[in-house]
Formats: sequence, C-alpha cells, structure tokens
Amino acid sequence: MRELPEGPAYFPPEMITDQPERFLAGEIIREKLIQQTRQELPFATAVLVEEFDRNEKLTHIQATIVVEKESQKPIVIGAGGSKLKQIGTAARLDLERRFPPKVFLELFVKVARDWRDDHAMVRTLDYRGEGGG
Repeated sequence: MRELPEGPAYFPPEMITDQPERFLAGEIIREKLIQQTRQELPFATAVLVEEFDRNEKLTHIQATIVVEKESQKPIVIGAGGSKLKQIGTAARLDLERRFPPKVFLELFVKVARDWRDDHAMVRTLDYRGEGGG
C-alpha cells in the first residue's frame, strides 16, 4: 500500500485541538465518570464546567456532573463519596497533563430530570456555543 504525500500544515505544531480548554476539561471529567461507573450508569450524563480559572501556578476547575434520575446520583457519589473521589482523582491527573503544573478540581453532582429534552439545559451544557436550539 502506498502512502499519500504529506500535505501542508494548516495549524501550528503545538495546536492539538480547536476545542476550548473548558470543553476539553468537561470531556475529560465525563470520560473518567464513564470509566469509573462502567455499566452502572447510562451514557445520559453530562458535565457542566461552572468555573475554569487558569494562571501559571494553578488551574481551578469547578464542575457539576449532571444525571437524569435521583437513583443515578448515589452511583456517581458512591459510599461515603468514594466513587466521586475516584472520578475526581483520575480526572485531575489527566487534567494536570494538559494544564500543568497543578489542577484544583471540585466536583458536584446534580439531578436534572430529562435534561436532554430541555433545550435551555442543553444550551447551558454546550460551552462551545454551538447549541443551536
């Protein structure tokens, strides 16, 4: 099989994505949420990044994990907050690779019944501003 010739660089080499940092942070947290809860939690979850403040010493991220049912909240939190702590630790370690040197991550869990059918909520969760709607 032959390779195509390398094309011109359209972006600088240090640019790894065109997505905002806030969006990436939310997706990293959501990824860890799904990994940590495995089959227990449906994919109908979202992460709302409430605060994203970054300076040369620290990135402070405050995010809310949104679930659809009251019964899903204890799955995310776990006994004594253990599951939420696992999710937060895994997310923070990954976030620190992208936003060095340190990340202070605060996670909360909120129930928003049928949030996927609520256009205002969907727009709120779409931090890229592409929510249409």
